[in-house]
Amino acid sequence: MALHSTTESNDPRSTPRRKRLGVIGSFVWDVLHGRDGRSVPIEEWGGITYSLSALDAALPEDWELVPLAKVGDDLVDRARLFCRGLRRMAPDAELIGVPYRNNRVELRYIDDERRSEHLSGGVPGWTWLGLKPVLEAARLDALYINFLSGWELDLETTQLIRAHFHGPIYCDLHMLVMAVQADGLRTPRPLPDVAAWCACFDVLQVNEDELRLMAPDAMALAATAMAAGVSVLGVTLGKRGAAYFAAPGIEKLRDIPERRGHNSALSTSPRGGAGAFGAVRTALVPAVPARVDGPGDPTGCGDVWGATHFSRLLAGDMLTDAIAAANRAASRNVEHRGASGLAQHLRGELSIT
Repeated sequence: MALHSTTESNDPRSTPRRKRLGVIGSFVWDVLHGRDGRSVPIEEWGGITYSLSALDAALPEDWELVPLAKVGDDLVDRARLFCRGLRRMAPDAELIGVPYRNNRVELRYIDDERRSEHLSGGVPGWTWLGLKPVLEAARLDALYINFLSGWELDLETTQLIRAHFHGPIYCDLHMLVMAVQADGLRTPRPLPDVAAWCACFDVLQVNEDELRLMAPDAMALAATAMAAGVSVLGVTLGKRGAAYFAAPGIEKLRDIPERRGHNSALSTSPRGGAGAFGAVRTALVPAVPARVDGPGDPTGCGDVWGATHFSRLLAGDMLTDAIAAANRAASRNVEHRGASGLAQHLRGELSIT
């Protein structure tokens, strides 16, 4: 990541500094079997490209994207080309090419919401020694983390991010609860140290399958997460929409407590449920049906949902409004094929794909 600091002008007529959202996740080259009922596989970008597309479409005008991502040398030029097609990419952000074969995944669809995945390649995750100077140079106001390989960060590195970065942190746990077998097949695994992981994040996203690998039920996970400091837990439910659990007093991102040293004008009350009075609030926000003939393309729906959810929270939306926007974006994602042109499609513009 090449980040170059800029000196802001004292001239009041100069353009105000844009707020900066860091994005941690993996670029993945997908080979999809069985999508749309086709007999031949489809190859295209997957992984963090769905999140970046949704962030590009949903972030407020005064925000820009700063990916903190390493990409294998075999695909880094393609990944940079993809990022150049995004409107909100920070001008000083650059992907890091590393001498490894980039992550590739073969996806075989079982039905609209279930699939098997085989992983090959493997860009290594971040160590704190490597990430700390990148994080400091990025001058971030918020951070979005999506575990798309499952090893982007280990627990110790994530805890150090929490200790050193004082802005809001969103996490989609995703592949953190998946193991990789010898043949590359991804299989579910229970997540150890659930409370310790939860303590690293302000807003946490899981789906139903991931939830079952972390706690007996949604209320148990919400209790664990909020005792650890999570303010909002979102559970995606596919065609049923999404449920949320909010700590007492949390209605929007501004209600999430400020941490020492951050200048975000957030509140100074305790994080999550730690020390807060009142009941945890929970509700279901129904899905918006996709307008497609046939099954559509479910790839990346959870990534689009989470990126839109956080974008709208950063915009100041109320929690339920942000989730409703995320549901609409996930539905629109089903109507599109792949990540190329997805940002334009989500904005309601003509996509050439």
